[in-house]
Amino acid sequence: MTNQFFSRLSKNYIEILEDNEYYDITIEVGKDPDVKIFRAHMIILCYRSPYLRQILTSNKKNNELTHIKFPEISPYIFQNILTYIYGGIISLDDQDISVILDVLIVAGKFHLQELVDFLQRYLIENKAEAMEQQFELTYQTSIQSNSLLELQQFCSDFMAKSPEKIFNSLSFTSLPEQSLISLIKRDDLRMDEVKIWEYVLKWGLARNPTLNPDPSNWSVDDTNKMKTTLQNCLPYVRFFGLSSKDFLRQVRPYKKLLKDNLYEDLLEYHLDPEIETPNNILFPRTGDLGSKLISINIVSLVSSWIDNITIKNNKREFYLPYEFRLLLRGSRDGFTPKKFHALCDNIPNTITFIKIKDTDEIIGGYNPLIWKESLNGEYGKTRDSFIFSFKSKDNFNDSAILSRVNDADKAISYHVECGPTFSTDIFIGVEENDCLRDYNFNWCKQQMYKGTIRNTEKLFSIEDYEVFQVIKKNT
Repeated sequence: MTNQFFSRLSKNYIEILEDNEYYDITIEVGKDPDVKIFRAHMIILCYRSPYLRQILTSNKKNNELTHIKFPEISPYIFQNILTYIYGGIISLDDQDISVILDVLIVAGKFHLQELVDFLQRYLIENKAEAMEQQFELTYQTSIQSNSLLELQQFCSDFMAKSPEKIFNSLSFTSLPEQSLISLIKRDDLRMDEVKIWEYVLKWGLARNPTLNPDPSNWSVDDTNKMKTTLQNCLPYVRFFGLSSKDFLRQVRPYKKLLKDNLYEDLLEYHLDPEIETPNNILFPRTGDLGSKLISINIVSLVSSWIDNITIKNNKREFYLPYEFRLLLRGSRDGFTPKKFHALCDNIPNTITFIKIKDTDEIIGGYNPLIWKESLNGEYGKTRDSFIFSFKSKDNFNDSAILSRVNDADKAISYHVECGPTFSTDIFIGVEENDCLRDYNFNWCKQQMYKGTIRNTEKLFSIEDYEVFQVIKKNT
């Protein structure tokens, strides 16, 4: 039997920090007039912080007291860091968001990964609203270290949800290139494409302050400077999603920034409505759809399947009579049957999209009935359900497989240990008779539907999945 007495141990180490006799290092922090000297112990700092070990080892002198300085760290923040290093304690009660972010910066600098991870989770779970209100500070903090991945993801999600707040801020043009790219490449960015293009141009001009904003006045050198500045951003602007009017007024004046073949394709596309759309273009953004798995093109296609009509597969016109309201996302809500039934039961007209792990493949199905738990298992009867598969989110025109129900009496399967299951044709469940476990028993075997949607019956793992309720829009 092992007993742990960490509380007393922590208290004793805090007492060591406060002791004035046995220290062997002094640390000066802050700038005038707020400067303070802390007494500490090299062995503790070296074993708790890889960064401090490196600093102290290079500054160590025989038989002399080691003295180091951190003028960029305030005494108050450093006191919090030392309290954590010695006693494993951090106090966040009533702390302003700016203080917590400052502690996070120093924790990252000192490679205190345990504290970094904790503070990121704490901020996201408890201070999200405050971070949104002080987003510029939050964002600038997030890009100071590669260890702040969770905070960076929070910022990226917020920028996609509320891009106007970011683009209209005074600091927008100071965004690093990679940060701008990570924003404009997102499929769920909620902004008109022409606005995105205008902001990309604004960002590029800010990096070339000597350029005249009017491109008609640019020399060859001016054009090349701007082209070089924007070369990594332009591939993520979805020019084919612009209206012909916006193309004429907002893109054509900057045509020399685009590759010749791209500009010619765009010109043909906007001049001739019947011309075939190029296959290698980025699809329109999903916007309010809020999906991480599917594009607006897939929404259009499966909507036509729901209504059992045939539409032209192109990227100009979409069939969008339904609102797709997200009920569940595995990566957000979990991958257990219990969570699926908690969020999706008793809701009619749902559609499921499943991304298969280690592939680009997406499978799914439409259930016009409700989902429900069943201890012993039962079937839902309908002639209107169907299942499908796509090779990938972007490769669906030629790869889409649609399979409508063949045995209407066994179209939908209900079980407490299963997720969205369409007989054995798409079976999503657990093997251990435990609905709190993550899905680990998933396969596709053609039985109750007219055709197979996968070329294998082997078990597969789920990378992510989404369930939407399909709601008819008001006309």
